[in-house]
Amino acid sequence: MKMNQIPRLRHPEKAHKPDSAIPRKPSWIRKKKIESAEYYETRRLMRDHDLVTVCEEAACPNVGECWSKRHATMMIMGEICTRGCSFCNVSTGRPDALDAFEPGRVAAAVKKLGLRHVVITSVDRDDLADGGAGHIAQTIRAVRHQNPGTTVEVLTPDFLGKGDAADEVFDAAPDVFNHNLETVPRLYSTVRPGARYYQSLRLLDDAKRANPGIFTKSGLMVGLGETMAEVKQVMDDLRAANVDFLTVGQYLQPTAKHHQIDRFWTPDEFASLEQAARVKGFLGVSATPLTRSSFHADEDFAALKQARRATLLARAQP
Repeated sequence: MKMNQIPRLRHPEKAHKPDSAIPRKPSWIRKKKIESAEYYETRRLMRDHDLVTVCEEAACPNVGECWSKRHATMMIMGEICTRGCSFCNVSTGRPDALDAFEPGRVAAAVKKLGLRHVVITSVDRDDLADGGAGHIAQTIRAVRHQNPGTTVEVLTPDFLGKGDAADEVFDAAPDVFNHNLETVPRLYSTVRPGARYYQSLRLLDDAKRANPGIFTKSGLMVGLGETMAEVKQVMDDLRAANVDFLTVGQYLQPTAKHHQIDRFWTPDEFASLEQAARVKGFLGVSATPLTRSSFHADEDFAALKQARRATLLARAQP
């Protein structure tokens, strides 16, 4: 950095917000740091291919475990998001132009990592006419071309105000289409102000209608001020949209400028959430304090396929 150059604020929209104290994490949230040889090899691969990962940008608590297993979640379309969600640690601002060579680099990294299942996410790109749907579709196809045996999961933006742009992603037929609702509708104005709850819900419904064979997935955070009853209502809304898999994890406040933690949900409460979700008919559920959208995604995908087979067999019984 040049001596007279002012460093870019990571979260300019939060700069003037009052600080909120970050509470001490309870014992069930703390995680031992893991930095194995495989961890550093995964990090080197990401650097060599000039790729961004949500593992780092979102300060995921599971990065050590995942990278030590050579699992990394690529974040495409740059590292700067056009949204300013109050919970998110990804940088906010004006993004750079799309990199036409990025899909190929993602595919090459997947091949070198030897991934059976890859999760690809992205920043929001409200500056693009299609919200980045075409770039996501190109990345899915590039991964498939270089890695025909790898299944592909995408975690996409909401494409708010972009018409039928999401159809490009549906047409690329990812194995799993994921879009996170993040929180309950009452909290959207403060937690996810650039999004609309029913737009996100409709996107998930559209994905399933476009391709009934696709697995759909969504995630929630708790600890933002929601109630158990509100979370269960969101579960009902997701099941009405035929969503297959639900993830629920504890919100962890990245900085004093981010949304304040309301409370830490206990492991017993997470167990209750998982039980409620299974009763409501989700094929798969992951509800633990450290659950994140792509954590153990390869194992979850295998379990999803098995659960679907079991369900179809049960329906076929006379």
